Amino acid sequence: MRKLTYYVAATLDGFIAAPDGDFGFFDPYIPGALPFLTGEMGDALPTPARAAFGLADAPNERFDTVLMGRGSYEPGLAVGLSSPYAHLRQIVVSRSLTSSPDPAVEVTAEEPLDLVRRLKQEEGLGIYLCGGGDLAGQLLPEIDELIVKLNPVAVGSGVPLFRAAFSPNAFTLTDTRVLANGVVVLTYAKASGVSAPTAG
Repeated sequence: MRKLTYYVAATLDGFIAAPDGDFGFFDPYIPGALPFLTGEMGDALPTPARAAFGLADAPNERFDTVLMGRGSYEPGLAVGLSSPYAHLRQIVVSRSLTSSPDPAVEVTAEEPLDLVRRLKQEEGLGIYLCGGGDLAGQLLPEIDELIVKLNPVAVGSGVPLFRAAFSPNAFTLTDTRVLANGVVVLTYAKASGVSAPTAG
């Protein structure tokens, strides 16, 4: 079965973007992370970045599908990038975006959990969940792998890693690495056979 991976940059205090959705404060840490970003996670780079780093013709090795909420899709759209991950099947989950700005991008109002469960039954590589926090919160029960690029910065408030009702979901740490810029990459797998604690 295909795996859903939430791969995301986060702050020390658990935010993935500023309150207005901006994530430019992560930019100073990108240069030191390039070997990791372009190596193991090259499939998750936007297509223009892949071209800039000489990966335009590289085959997909980890992912062949990307899921985005409208908030994650619109920053690229605002600068004319209507198909940001042209090397992947692109699906935008939105109830407010009623049509696709690009024929290469699927827009759906399907229930996210139903969508992911259907995608997992299809043949193919992994599914990359690139955000945002609202969509990640809705899909938390179906996330098989969590890869957090923990940046050495605290911001105080913003868009959380997951925006969801309280519902403990256990993960197991499977890998830790420290990049040259101080970013710590934490990889977790969904814990199996672990029940969430109950109140009382």
